[in-house]
Amino acid sequence: MIEFIYDQLNTWGKDDDFFMELLKSTKAKRVADLGCGTGRVTVEMAKLGYEVTGIDPNDKAIELAKQKEHAHDVRWLVGDSSQLETARFDVVIMTANVAQVFTTDSGWMHTLRDIYRALKPGGQLIFDTRNPNAKAWEEWAKDDTIDQHHDVNSGDLLSLWDEYEGLKGSIFTFYEYVKNERTKETFVDKVQLNFRSYEELLESQKEVGFSEVKAYEDWQFKDATPEAKSFIFHSIK
Repeated sequence: MIEFIYDQLNTWGKDDDFFMELLKSTKAKRVADLGCGTGRVTVEMAKLGYEVTGIDPNDKAIELAKQKEHAHDVRWLVGDSSQLETARFDVVIMTANVAQVFTTDSGWMHTLRDIYRALKPGGQLIFDTRNPNAKAWEEWAKDDTIDQHHDVNSGDLLSLWDEYEGLKGSIFTFYEYVKNERTKETFVDKVQLNFRSYEELLESQKEVGFSEVKAYEDWQFKDATPEAKSFIFHSIK
């Protein structure tokens, strides 16, 4: 994630509306937003009255998050799931396909165990991930366009493009580029995403102890099918 341009490229959408509706159904009070990034969703939860902790390893993203309206209503932490306090939260949520950035199975399982530990009895985990059956990377790899935006602070023209290394096993690797056309400075971010199957995701959550695991598809309150583009998991401790 190139943090200073992230919010311009990722505006509020139907996925965010779905997360808010699903979160509302949990009757939660205390929520951890794991992998909160620039806090785009985190502050919205705070506006709705949730007691929110936002956690992300990217300190620059957290600094941007702290500048947002209602940011003072959020407890911000730079770090990862290991910083989640035991039995503190009603819900842990991961949005924007954050679950896919855990590329190793050991890293994914470690994160799930931390989440399970951090949830109160009956606490809930909510996260989304892309269905590998939909092969989203095939469409991404066809895109060789160069987009342009203006920096919201300086007004400088920015050119943005992606370069794709491809899929190896279940991991897709690509590079995000942002070039400032005035200064000629170029920012590069290497991104790796693990496209785990529905079965892998289901079994991994059951293995750490979640008693009930449900998945919706494509931002609708209907059970996930193999044809879904995205899975939205909702699991109970």
